[in-house]
Amino acid sequence: MPDYGHDVQFGSFVTPSNRDPEAVVDLALLAERVGLDLVSYQDHPYQNGFLDTWTLMSWVAARTTSIRLATNVANVPLRPPAVLARAAASLDLLSGGRVELGLGAGGFREAIVAMGGPDRTIGESVSALGEAIDVIRGLWDEADRSALRIPGTYYTVDGAKRGPAPAHEMGIWLGAYKPRMLRLTGAKADGWIPTLNYISSPDLFESNKIIDEAAAENGRDPREIRRVLNIFGGIGRGTGPWQGPVDDWVERMLPLILEHGFDTIILGSDNPSDIITFGEEVAPAVREAVAAERAATGTPTGRVRTAAALARRVPGIDYEAVPAALASGAVEPGDRAYARVRSTYFTAGAPGLVLRPSNTAETAAALAYARAQDVPLAVRSGGHGISGTSTNDGGVVIHLGSLNGVEVIDRERRLVRVGAGARWGDVAQKLAPFELAISSGDFGDVGVGGLATAGGVGFLSRSYGLTIDHVRGAEVVLADGRIVRADADTHPDLFWALRGAGAGMGIVTSFDIEAAGIGKVIHARFAHEVKNLDTFLQAWGELTENSPRELTPFLVVADQGGRRIAQTTVVWADEDTGRAIEALEAFLNLAPVLDQQAAVVPYAGVVTPQNTPHDGHGGPNFRSALVEHLDSRTTGIIERMFRKGETGYFQIRTVGGAVNDTPADAMAYAHRTQNFSLAVVPRRGAADLRSWDEIDFDGLYPSFESHNQESVLTKAFPPATLERLRRVKAAYDPDNVFRGNFTIAPATDA
Repeated sequence: MPDYGHDVQFGSFVTPSNRDPEAVVDLALLAERVGLDLVSYQDHPYQNGFLDTWTLMSWVAARTTSIRLATNVANVPLRPPAVLARAAASLDLLSGGRVELGLGAGGFREAIVAMGGPDRTIGESVSALGEAIDVIRGLWDEADRSALRIPGTYYTVDGAKRGPAPAHEMGIWLGAYKPRMLRLTGAKADGWIPTLNYISSPDLFESNKIIDEAAAENGRDPREIRRVLNIFGGIGRGTGPWQGPVDDWVERMLPLILEHGFDTIILGSDNPSDIITFGEEVAPAVREAVAAERAATGTPTGRVRTAAALARRVPGIDYEAVPAALASGAVEPGDRAYARVRSTYFTAGAPGLVLRPSNTAETAAALAYARAQDVPLAVRSGGHGISGTSTNDGGVVIHLGSLNGVEVIDRERRLVRVGAGARWGDVAQKLAPFELAISSGDFGDVGVGGLATAGGVGFLSRSYGLTIDHVRGAEVVLADGRIVRADADTHPDLFWALRGAGAGMGIVTSFDIEAAGIGKVIHARFAHEVKNLDTFLQAWGELTENSPRELTPFLVVADQGGRRIAQTTVVWADEDTGRAIEALEAFLNLAPVLDQQAAVVPYAGVVTPQNTPHDGHGGPNFRSALVEHLDSRTTGIIERMFRKGETGYFQIRTVGGAVNDTPADAMAYAHRTQNFSLAVVPRRGAADLRSWDEIDFDGLYPSFESHNQESVLTKAFPPATLERLRRVKAAYDPDNVFRGNFTIAPATDA
């Protein structure tokens, strides 16, 4: 059989003995430390001398950071596939995509029956395993919104809700030796995982042939199926074929990879010295030898996609030209991971390719590649994306979600470096131990990149200012592929433009932000039933404007079951409960109170991680406005919109205070006189929001505007600001590559 061209990987096979559980875990930690890719465990639940495999893997996942974990192989008769699917997906999500699922039909019939499992013949066990794979795949298929129904002979699922999907395209590997199991591997599995001690070299050829023929019969490319091999032995501890020195191991392993197609070699040994030598000496030597042989023979390498995935590729994208560094994380319409990355939280998308760089250099490579394609480009930091511009149909999306680091680089100066792909809930949690906080929206799933280039209206706005007011530098990939730092001294014109219009200037991959020295805050909520919205909004606005800067309230008004409910969320950016109580109690007099609560909490308890799926659930269109006061004309229009049924949902985020301390020309966000940021959602089926256009406003917040952005461009950027932006655009993006979000045309006379 040929070399299938997969990356060569190495792992360990550890006995899950319960005599010394910590020693078993230590072997996994050792395997990670010496650079192995994988640690795997047999699964024999009837063995009273073994730890439970899933419990052990969960513990090891929590103790490690990078090594992948696999069942080698899971005993399906004693692990119902529907439950196994959710257990595997859950552990994959918790571990950051580090789980592979080896499955076995169950070879010890009497022991399985003794544990209360089914009594099946060998043929029945193989058929049952095929049904189990269908159940597992079906439950992982979150893209299908229908209930899962599989009327199997051995496993029946009747109306189960799908999900969760694993964090990555988890492989299903089958432990197989006989023809029926091998054919099942070729038809349905992602990998074959035999043990060399139980199979001869001629049998390897014949087994691979059966798998490849079954794959072809089922419309699959045989290269889709990884070949994983267990080898039990010791290094330098004997004269047997798998007990010799390192050179012997390398010599014997090369034919297994280059002639039999195995790409993952797993050492079965509980001896720490074997694991160390395997990771530090054998694995590097084998990789080097394989790379040299592949280079000499021109063996194609890299990821192999399914025939179904290839059929769904879109015109205008050269898929074969994806840079090697990006290929493993690239997602196409036919890939299982596509459902998780195609859309934003609100907006459904159908991109032709999603690239997921892991660093700034890869981001530059992704941009260069995307520019060479004849399709639209979108850049996504990983958050909500209310404007709908961070996905597309048929184009390329550069997804920055992996650039999610958070590092305090100077505690004394409160300087924090945050990756553009991080989400603000995670940022808040990581800064909490340092008693630092960054004002950053009102929801933990908001992405850093979009917010920190547009503005950053958050729960600390009136005391701290906008997020962009405290950005001290940024790393940027420019349209021409250059990677630059922008700050007050380096590329100052670009730095000016990034803070307010950054999405149109380049791809920011990280920000240096000065955090606020805040440990705990007072977090309060009030729910009012509102009869006269006009009067309520005026009183709410006046109260807010006259409140101390420590107080930042947000308001949501919604129609709920025939009642109009106004919910105020307040953060008091100080632990002085005496002053806070006085300021908060004033809200109780605005209207009949349905509910009230207040507590002293860490800021991380206000903006918490959510990790909700971003599946484009058909979210609303938003309209935005910035106003100085909630005057009678403005509040009257909002009241009328509710009364006429144009909307049933309205938001106010307060700015003012520290936001307005920054001069209007200090950065591209120039709106420094207003006190309120308004956002309205049209009711489904309602006519255009004609009333909204009657509001007297001269500014809007770009992140909350999903309307016709061209028509409101001068509301987002006043004329003088827009003219300066056009000149900066001409210098840094003359071809207008970044034109998807509030398009700023380059100045032609620059």
